[in-house]
Amino acid sequence: MTTKTQINERIFETFPELESERLLFRAYKKDDAQALFNLRSHKDVSKYMDTTIPKQIGDAENKIIDYQSAFEEKKGITWTIIEKSSNCPIGDFGIWRIDRQNSRGEIGYILHPDSWGKGYMTEAFNTLIRFGFNNLNLHSYDANVNTKNENSKALLLKFGFRLEARFREDFYYDGQFLDSEIYCLIKSDLN
Repeated sequence: MTTKTQINERIFETFPELESERLLFRAYKKDDAQALFNLRSHKDVSKYMDTTIPKQIGDAENKIIDYQSAFEEKKGITWTIIEKSSNCPIGDFGIWRIDRQNSRGEIGYILHPDSWGKGYMTEAFNTLIRFGFNNLNLHSYDANVNTKNENSKALLLKFGFRLEARFREDFYYDGQFLDSEIYCLIKSDLN
């Protein structure tokens, strides 16, 4: 049996706006900079991100430009997660580092603490993980997780991701070497 491993490039013609029962998933707009700043600079969100934390709105505006450029260059897709009832951004979900040869993408996701415990990220995963498999034609996902982020690891395990590797002090951030764990989900794991 031959498996098709070609990424569906048509996805990158127009940003794929999606929705689920309570959420909308769309591209970030410049008007979302304040919400993105509030999200990425929140201490409970940023403590496990291991990336530059925005210090001002301009940093969030630049991040939005990065997201837009990644989509235009066909390198990744980042959706802002909009709560339908309030029409407000509450988080985001991205598929980036798309490896076309191996039909694999890395995921990342964040949710504002005001929206924790409401099942929103489960709803986002149900929609966006399936989109990547069924529409983008990915074969597998990986997720690189800070070893102390128990909530993220529990979410990945809930969706059938498996721990593939634990790397000791493989990532240098903020003056220290950090351990990381790599989780994987293969399309056939969902069947």
